[in-house]
Amino acid sequence: MDLEQKLSKLKRIIAGYDSCLLAFSGGLDSSFLLSLCAEVLSSNKLLAVTANSKTYPAEELLFARKFAKQKGVRHEIICTTELENRQFVQNSYRRCYFCKKNLFLRLKGMARKYNLNCVIDASNISDQKDFRPGKTALKELGIFSPLVAAGFTKEDIRKLSKKMRLETWDKPSMACLASRVPYGTKITATILNRIQRAEAFLKKIGFKQVRVRDYNDLCRVEVEEKDIPLLVSKRLRVLEGLKEVGYKYITLDLAGYRTGSLNPG
Repeated sequence: MDLEQKLSKLKRIIAGYDSCLLAFSGGLDSSFLLSLCAEVLSSNKLLAVTANSKTYPAEELLFARKFAKQKGVRHEIICTTELENRQFVQNSYRRCYFCKKNLFLRLKGMARKYNLNCVIDASNISDQKDFRPGKTALKELGIFSPLVAAGFTKEDIRKLSKKMRLETWDKPSMACLASRVPYGTKITATILNRIQRAEAFLKKIGFKQVRVRDYNDLCRVEVEEKDIPLLVSKRLRVLEGLKEVGYKYITLDLAGYRTGSLNPG
């Protein structure tokens, strides 16, 4: 199936919902899906909801608000309290499950409140290759994933987003900041803030796709393979910036950036 066929299928799927609530992060995938939902559904039959959480950088929330406004989509922001959830804070392999279960239970309640037929998310085929316990929660709650149903990969979404002139077409992948913390290490606001500040610093000095894996006093920095020489050339500046954030020891992962490097297997 080529991209145009996938796109037609996706639009038919969205139209079939008649009305929906979209879990909207402001990332590449959900921005693409929001744009299509806004095209297919009337404004009173679509609601985008973004979580204001300590597990995501503040700039992501600001972007989500701006993007939804540009598309003329009803948008609500809800505050989430993952750090008050003992099961999340303990950071077991099922951390993502507990987070998604709580979030999407709230979203289902909002969908009922606004008389919307269903809740959808922006998971895609590429996500299925990674370890994602949250998928189980979505399945249990009956959340629809139209991008999966239409056969979209991350690369498909980038290509069509570029064709549609969406500013998110080359936006780096973004994941929950808690995914930078090794399983078994208790998640705290201090750790999440340290990671956010470290990644914001690295982006400020020229790195687009970056992960800072947190091991208390030590961090493991992942940048794209092509950017490793650049990071080495900026070694002293990186050391200074990350020590100011709170790390004593800064290491570079020579394997480069990849999703889920802390996941089992």
